[in-house]
Amino acid sequence: MRQETSSNMPTHAVNLRIRSDIRSLIDRAAKAYGKTRSDFMIDAARRAAEDALLDQTLVRVDQQTYDYFLSILDQSPSKEGFDRLMKANKPWKN
Repeated sequence: MRQETSSNMPTHAVNLRIRSDIRSLIDRAAKAYGKTRSDFMIDAARRAAEDALLDQTLVRVDQQTYDYFLSILDQSPSKEGFDRLMKANKPWKN
């Protein structure tokens, strides 16, 4: 069944069968965010889909840029930022 939203974008029904404990968990999370179950699940699925596609992104560069990138990766970490990071409190050690 297709429905039209207020922005006139067509929507499509998606039916899922899930265990009751997972449905309860989703309902609790949706309530914590002030969303309906459907809105929460759509947002979560969209984010997961975007992440999956971004993980597949291929960046093409010329040989000179690639060689420069590799040279940066081969350098030892240093500078103020690295030193500060290494001296920071580690929450898992507190």
